[in-house]
Amino acid sequence: MDWDKLRIFHAVADAGSLTHAGDTLGLSQSAVSRQIRGLEESLSTILFHRHARGLILTEQGELLFDATRAMTKRLETAAARIRDSEEEVYGELRVTTTTAFGTLWLAPRLPTLYAKYPELKIDLMLEERVLDLPMREADVAIRMKEPSQADLIRKRLMGVRMRLYASTEYLRQNGTPTSLIEMKDHRLVCQSANAHQVAAGGALVRELMTQQIRSTFTVNNYFGVLQAVVNHLGVGVLPDYLTEDFSQLVRVLPDVESAEVPVFLAYPEELRHSKRVSAFRDFVLEGVIAYRRQRTMPSSE
Repeated sequence: MDWDKLRIFHAVADAGSLTHAGDTLGLSQSAVSRQIRGLEESLSTILFHRHARGLILTEQGELLFDATRAMTKRLETAAARIRDSEEEVYGELRVTTTTAFGTLWLAPRLPTLYAKYPELKIDLMLEERVLDLPMREADVAIRMKEPSQADLIRKRLMGVRMRLYASTEYLRQNGTPTSLIEMKDHRLVCQSANAHQVAAGGALVRELMTQQIRSTFTVNNYFGVLQAVVNHLGVGVLPDYLTEDFSQLVRVLPDVESAEVPVFLAYPEELRHSKRVSAFRDFVLEGVIAYRRQRTMPSSE
């Protein structure tokens, strides 16, 4: 099968238009159209339904597009591995993690990585959705549970618990609850019940809601919860990794916390020898070691 024709087919299927695909490939619309017709003739099938608004893949076209998409991902992986220098770390690295962890833990520590590898290009994708690493939706993932996908190298980084925090100013104005029953007199700030969150965090919120709390503020990620809490809105459910970076937060009801949530770093087996992945992995592990040291320091004094 002619790879040039497959490459052009993939661009057309991805763009949904001969004109847009031609712009991407640097070819005229007529040249793209000829290549598509030639591919359809060689396969003895129709790959696209033609409509006034563009092109729609037929069932056979969908099958071929799935194949070319997988091929493209594999080629991107191979190219990335080839680009990895034996002595330098540079190029793009796509990292995915949750909005809260990426914004509140990872991003503040990235200057250390860039200081060491200034030519690295991090594309940080903050999503609650679990991206498909083997299909190269991302190169590296930091997830709040052990990945279940096959062919992944995984490393447990640390454990996180959801706990109750409030600002010193809020507690000065409203007092500090000393029991779960007293939470009904405070505004609870947490993720909304229908937001995607770790099961342990959701279970803690449901437990708190049984206290007939009169006022709540809910938001769909922990970054929003944090902003509300540091601005004195109420008592918030937040991950415990915030305690070192936000000294104005005070833990409330120390006996109340979620079950432990494991944090894993994962990447495809085929990127085992990638210099960029290794550099990022080592950077995260060093950050975790420093974080653990900070957490244990008070107890050692």
